[in-house]
Amino acid sequence: MQPKLKLGLLFILTLVSFCSSAACNGPIHRQFDFWLGTWDVYSTQGKIIGVNKITSQLNGCSIKEEYQTPAGYRGQSINMYDSQSQKWHQTWVDNNGLLLLLNGKFDGQSMVLEGQGLSAKGVKVMHRITWTPTTNKAQQSVRQHWQSSQDNGEIWTTLFDGKYVRRKS
Repeated sequence: MQPKLKLGLLFILTLVSFCSSAACNGPIHRQFDFWLGTWDVYSTQGKIIGVNKITSQLNGCSIKEEYQTPAGYRGQSINMYDSQSQKWHQTWVDNNGLLLLLNGKFDGQSMVLEGQGLSAKGVKVMHRITWTPTTNKAQQSVRQHWQSSQDNGEIWTTLFDGKYVRRKS
């Protein structure tokens, strides 16, 4: 191999390695890291209703969620900060056939993602999910509040209000 070609190939490999490792290292990519971990999920009545495992994936460029309940309901999401749109994005799918496509931002206290979908009857529905971490160091928790609206956000109805309590290692 010619020295110039060898040097060019080495430069490209170094650049690719640098870009892939530094692509998602900024503080904005860490805004949803408060959700990482394994969580017991409780209803507002204090009953455990599920387990959620949240992991960092692809060198910190995405966050994978794996949710399951004792009754067999399961769902997964992939979350990422999209540098082009400058918004957070979530794609949620579950074993009932639900697909949610949400976008939004971290407002300094909570991650707020919204998106439009269709009800089982084909009616347009707005979804808004808010994740808010507690500041209580003794018991780390996150509140997830999922709301929907069928009138473009005039009236919101709670679909899910759960408290995520971090499992101890």
